[in-house]
Amino acid sequence: MVDPIHAELSVGRQCALLGLARSSFYYEATDETAENLDLMRRVDEQYTQRPFYGSRRMTEWLKGEGAVVNRKRIARLMSVLGLEGLRPRRSRSSPGAKQRIYPYLLRRLAIVRPNQVWCTDITYVRMPSGFLYLMAIMDWFSRYVVGWKLSNTLDSSFCVETLEEVLAKKRPEIFNTDQGSQFTSQDFTGCLERDGVRISMDGRGRVYDNIFIERLWRTVKYEEIYLKDYRTFREAWENLKAYFAFYNEERRHQALDYRTPAEVYLGSGQALTVFA
Repeated sequence: MVDPIHAELSVGRQCALLGLARSSFYYEATDETAENLDLMRRVDEQYTQRPFYGSRRMTEWLKGEGAVVNRKRIARLMSVLGLEGLRPRRSRSSPGAKQRIYPYLLRRLAIVRPNQVWCTDITYVRMPSGFLYLMAIMDWFSRYVVGWKLSNTLDSSFCVETLEEVLAKKRPEIFNTDQGSQFTSQDFTGCLERDGVRISMDGRGRVYDNIFIERLWRTVKYEEIYLKDYRTFREAWENLKAYFAFYNEERRHQALDYRTPAEVYLGSGQALTVFA
């Protein structure tokens, strides 16, 4: 989709028009073996169901499924995926050195309207020979996904790009993230502070501080990613684009009185009160 020698449009501009991160122009495959990639896919699916599984339990589960593995190997693969048991906090969510950590502002807060609180996180999307990384920004009250982007790297640039795009249209009162280096970077927090958005960050090891975005990942994986084997970046992007349109505009949520996120976010759906 991107022409690197386009006469008029730079690579960055073409990526922006397509909604892609500039860092994703070149897809870099992992050097993991086919056997390890298969194990990582199985680990990811089991972890999504059982996020309290650490490397010891995951190893025993895989052995029960017939895999010939040891704990050291599974611990390494889980580390590559950014998964850890008991406190399902991604290893990618370590704060950057000397970055400011903001307090968690949502405890016992009544969230009663759209754009009061947004939240964000990153998850990985499996590919035949590696992984892509998916970031989404969601309105807490309505569950509406206000922005998302796919990248083949975990640097902060694609997160900042996504944030800048959504803030150009709307902005929340509070923005909640985990303590990942992508979200504690000065580039990311600076965007929020310049727009007068209050920053909230999850407590260390408190996965339920950002529970709605965790539920979104579970939904996206079981209803979209696990059902398909994306072969290329373009295929992943096109399918996820269609899925998020379905999620926002067609998928009805019991917690929203069987309305869609778009109906609540864009309409007059003010009857609910959500507590963080």
